[in-house]
Amino acid sequence: MSALKSVDWQWENATAGAVAGCATVSFSHPLDVVRTRFQVNDGRVSNFPTYKNTPHALFTIARSEGLRGLYAGFYPAVLGSTVSWGLYFFFYSKAKQRYSKNREELSPGLHLASAAEAGALVCFCTNPVWLIKTRLQLQTPLHQTRPYSGLYDALRTILKEEGWTALYKGIVPGLFLVTHGAIQFTAYEELRKVVVDFKSKKSEQNLSGAELLSSVDYATLGASSKLAAILLTYPFQVIRARLQQRPSKDGIPRYMDSWHVVKETARFEGLRGFYKGITANLLKNAPAASITFIVYENVLNMLKMARRND
Repeated sequence: MSALKSVDWQWENATAGAVAGCATVSFSHPLDVVRTRFQVNDGRVSNFPTYKNTPHALFTIARSEGLRGLYAGFYPAVLGSTVSWGLYFFFYSKAKQRYSKNREELSPGLHLASAAEAGALVCFCTNPVWLIKTRLQLQTPLHQTRPYSGLYDALRTILKEEGWTALYKGIVPGLFLVTHGAIQFTAYEELRKVVVDFKSKKSEQNLSGAELLSSVDYATLGASSKLAAILLTYPFQVIRARLQQRPSKDGIPRYMDSWHVVKETARFEGLRGFYKGITANLLKNAPAASITFIVYENVLNMLKMARRND
């Protein structure tokens, strides 16, 4: 019976995570397009428009490309986010359960290990989807190569022209970005614990953590943990986006590997180059993280209540 309950709990986490991820993407995708275009624009490539700032980028894309431009790469983004969050919460909860054997409470180090383990597994599963999303977002009116017509066409064309290994471009910085999720979830767990302890001391009733916390608490915790993760790991996002660009007509990639990106960016753009697009990223991810954790925690609580009533 306990094993069955454990499986139910893991799938509840996966379902809640998938719903949260889908809601997040739908809300914030235009900012994701802007962020990606800022990230790859090193000032030396002619097929990318130049934007002054995030509002100017949104206005320019809307005017020249319409809603289609603002939601370029939306389908792989929804697929990738839904699968990623679902797998992430599933793998994360399984890792926490494994580490919590014979322990009353997980330490910050074990929360970090659980999040890192989940992030690495998700990275290998979803890198092809994120590569296709990036390429679709970078298709602009200035592009010279035949544009991909959609998710399936992009996948077919990449396999035909570059081979299956191209689907894993950016995997190295992607694995380094595992620290993003690890930092975010560790910060979230630790901050959540502090808030629950604080509220339980003030409350005269013997309530669980889920009953003590409100949607405002989840929003604040989600945004705070995301901010810490973004500031520490953002350069890896820039490196990955630049590696995942479509090669030129002659098949030569703009950057050869992660180290080439680091050297070229440092040489021509300095430290600022590694933080291009961070404003759009913060505008996208701080509220998005709030929405994600509000949806996740509430869906999870709803599923638990439904199971108790069965």
